[in-house]
Amino acid sequence: MLYLQKVKAEEEDVLHNIMQFYIYEFSKYIPDIRLEQDGVYKPFILEKYWDSDNFHAYFIKVDNELIGFGLVESATVSKPNSIEEFFIMAKHSGNGYGKKIAKELFEMFPGDWKITQIESNRPAYAFWHGLIKEITKENFTNRFEDGQYIQEFNTDKIT
Repeated sequence: MLYLQKVKAEEEDVLHNIMQFYIYEFSKYIPDIRLEQDGVYKPFILEKYWDSDNFHAYFIKVDNELIGFGLVESATVSKPNSIEEFFIMAKHSGNGYGKKIAKELFEMFPGDWKITQIESNRPAYAFWHGLIKEITKENFTNRFEDGQYIQEFNTDKIT
């Protein structure tokens, strides 16, 4: 069974561990990403996911196996919802898990959304553009700006 599990503050090390695989995969799109002297990638600063009501960290699991994560910033008065980081382990990609989990996140945080991908990450662009096009029935904006693809849409009327 595929599901999301909220990451607890005491599980931050586990999130950092799986993020190493994410950073490794992402390094092919951003050549400046390098291993630190201790052989690991510089960790993300994650405190906001436990200190703020607008930031949410989730593990993505199949049965009991950790297969990815999703980091979400939920909407405020001045900002839409956004997926900050999203990752499914290569072993599990292509199974529809990312699509299903992204739809679940959109349902958890209804309203306006803004999703971005860097220009060089064509697989991410194809994934998000295709999914958003499907779920919104092409009712979204898509633009390229400052080296990023940006999709904006609303999930209030999506079933």
